[in-house]
Amino acid sequence: MSVMTRISPFLFCALSLLALATTARAQFRDDFGGGKIEGWFTMAGDGEAKVALVPHDGFARMEVDATADRYGAWWTLIKRDITASLDLEKLKDPAYELRVEARVRSSHAPRRVNFMINTQRTTNFHEHLREYDIADTTEWHTISMTTRNFDAVPGDTVFVQFCVTDWGLEKYHVDIDYYRADVVRRDEAGPDLGEPLVYHPPVPELSTFAQHLAVTHDSMINPEFPEVNFNDWHVATVDGAARVLTVDGAEWAVLRWDFGALRGQKADGAGVLELTTCSLALGGGYIAAWGQDFGEEFGKLHVIEILGGDPAWDQGTVSYKNLMQGGSYADVFNPQMTVDLELAEQPGGVAHFTLPRPVMQRLLDGTTKGLLLRPLGALSATIFASEDASGRGPKLHFSTKRE
Repeated sequence: MSVMTRISPFLFCALSLLALATTARAQFRDDFGGGKIEGWFTMAGDGEAKVALVPHDGFARMEVDATADRYGAWWTLIKRDITASLDLEKLKDPAYELRVEARVRSSHAPRRVNFMINTQRTTNFHEHLREYDIADTTEWHTISMTTRNFDAVPGDTVFVQFCVTDWGLEKYHVDIDYYRADVVRRDEAGPDLGEPLVYHPPVPELSTFAQHLAVTHDSMINPEFPEVNFNDWHVATVDGAARVLTVDGAEWAVLRWDFGALRGQKADGAGVLELTTCSLALGGGYIAAWGQDFGEEFGKLHVIEILGGDPAWDQGTVSYKNLMQGGSYADVFNPQMTVDLELAEQPGGVAHFTLPRPVMQRLLDGTTKGLLLRPLGALSATIFASEDASGRGPKLHFSTKRE
């Protein structure tokens, strides 16, 4: 007998009324069920992506067309003024915060979406921004974010946003079943749903991690020479030949770790990828050409999940062709980068890139077969490879737990 069969009619009715009461308490809620979508507007920038919010039967579809984009650094969003629905007098009390929630379904996975909340006075647009890793295309996912120290008082205009960013160069959509927002007591709000991820979180002390794993296989692939293996790549230095990986427009680095001893364990939080610079050439007037917001995205390194292709590629034989195994770029690599940051400019300098917990879990599970390093912009970088005698090759710092 199912659990639902054992629930008494009285209890079932009571639970139903409770659910209805919870729904009714929402200070702002849009169920997108009226055919025409009102109050929301769309925005896009940092590239050539286009976005539309289209009504469907009981949900809204955020449609994104990025096929005309060149660099994959675009953003799109839907935004709405919800000031009239909120008690801003209560919200100015530090005991209260704003909580937003949505139920969403994605056309592509894994992909991240994000919430952002701001007012007309906001200057730090990342403070109340959280990302969510959507792992499949078949299920609805409920996600929520509760602000911390949200600065909104009577007279302000409060905006809520839902954003799709950097997904690639194809057509995509996200379905939104509902979107709600409530002023809540911080101590009564409960945990947020869907594992909110901080955008570009600070890097913790590496000593706090239990595992410090050197890369097992690292090499380079080159789409212009698809049959060639480049594992003997090296540069001459004053100390002799150095084994390196080059990352530029044509040369991409690939990294893979052996997690065999940790199979079945769960990632305990985010991990950190460590890369040590051998040399770095970069420049270019991107900001002068495209403005501050778009221009500052360039001159960075993209860290990308390898989702397809040969799962057991070997550094001594890997090439673009045999890694891809006939698949397209979007079949093998996640077009949405995991993180993008600057390398250290000085030779021997170390850079750390935070990998969110869901990405670490996919690496541990083998769902993600490794990491691809590509540049955004016309930089040319060399980082020390695993063969470096001083041990400066790529490393992964992380912790695991058993469940």
